[in-house]
Amino acid sequence: MTRSAHARSRTHERADRAECTGRVLDLLDQTTDPTRREELIAQLIEINMGVAESIASRYRNRGISIEDLQQVAYLALVRVAHTYDHSTGNNFLSYAVPSIRGEVRRHFRDHGWVVRPPRRIQEVQSQITAAESQLSSVLGHPPTPVELAAELETAPAEIAEALSAKGCFAPTSLDQVVGTDGATSIGDQLGEHEYGLDAAEARVVLAPAVRELSPRERRILDMRFFAGCTQQEIADEIGVTQMQVSRLLSALLKRLRTSLEETPASA
Repeated sequence: MTRSAHARSRTHERADRAECTGRVLDLLDQTTDPTRREELIAQLIEINMGVAESIASRYRNRGISIEDLQQVAYLALVRVAHTYDHSTGNNFLSYAVPSIRGEVRRHFRDHGWVVRPPRRIQEVQSQITAAESQLSSVLGHPPTPVELAAELETAPAEIAEALSAKGCFAPTSLDQVVGTDGATSIGDQLGEHEYGLDAAEARVVLAPAVRELSPRERRILDMRFFAGCTQQEIADEIGVTQMQVSRLLSALLKRLRTSLEETPASA
């Protein structure tokens, strides 16, 4: 497909989404039946799931799995669909997109650090990212820490610490070559870990909790964490939507975690 054809296709897709969204919102305005309202809200969510996916995809390959980001975006969409007031006259997506984007950014900020600096340093690092581009165009060169500190009215020590935290989002690759021979990587210098022992220990600890699950729930866990299936593949297998699988997995993991926390240390 050519670029122009792709652009036309996306334009038609957006138009269809807007039309379907408007139709569902009109029906929501006309009904007072709670059950019917929930059905229509579910339709509204399904129509706009592509928007949530698009927002989440902007943070792909930045340290958090795309499925986790999509789950955050879906949950934000669900909240927006339930709180949106059509009578205000505001466009649904004009209301939804900033809310979804904010939730994804907040999740990425809170969970995307490999080594998590203090919250204040995270905030300063975010401010630096926004200020660097603007200052570079004004100054004609990349801003120095002192210039950033002056612009952001922040102590130079905080700027220095925030700049040093940049690598927390993306750790150095273990394949990076070190030394002068060009044949040794960082990973080569690390000791090996016996994963079989960890797996055996995990099975012993988890076995009682897993036995309490239904066959369907055990099947979902097996497909996700042992067979490596995606949430969409699991959804196709058990006959539900991807978002429902995401919710099921979250609930299952919470139950397992609660069960483990309640298990006596001597068990």
